[in-house]
Amino acid sequence: MRSDFAGPNRQVSANPPPSTARSTPDEALIEKIASGNRLAMQVLFTRHQARIFRFVLRLVRDRELAEDLTSDVFLTVWRQAHRFEARAAATTWLLAIARYTALAELRRRARSPGDDAGTEASDPADNPEALFETKRRGEILRKCLTRLSREHREIIDLVYYHEKSVQEVAAIVGIPGNTVKTRMFYARRRLSELLQAEGVAGALS
Repeated sequence: MRSDFAGPNRQVSANPPPSTARSTPDEALIEKIASGNRLAMQVLFTRHQARIFRFVLRLVRDRELAEDLTSDVFLTVWRQAHRFEARAAATTWLLAIARYTALAELRRRARSPGDDAGTEASDPADNPEALFETKRRGEILRKCLTRLSREHREIIDLVYYHEKSVQEVAAIVGIPGNTVKTRMFYARRRLSELLQAEGVAGALS
């Protein structure tokens, strides 16, 4: 690990935060973090680590690297909380930091030919027979997502997995809203083609 914050499969603290802290809005937590409140940092980390980890994993496609980068994201939050202006949702700000962190690492690795990214891990658990079809469709969808371009993959991820609006996606990615809509159109079309080729229809409807 490259930072003081744990990855999604590691414990932050043996003691869970108080219920009053767990119900505190994200924006208020960030304000407390800016003043050096470690409990607020713990609560924010616990609340959003899984979301940030999954987003980063879809970008870098390497579980161990995604864990390290997730830690780096929250270290950045700890250091930069005073810069949060609450003009966007806290999750939008977190995802923007996560995207920047992941892409910066990918660029760094692209300049280091000996540093190859791994592959995204699959779910090893056996599901009951009644859930077999759901699992199969999910696996096909994940496989098809990896075949999209990075730009299209992150748009699909933000809209469908993180339920972000066009305006929020534009803020995270740093592109105009119309560009988001255009990328979304082509990403959906390409993903639908890939899914149909795999015998799965209507996954995006």
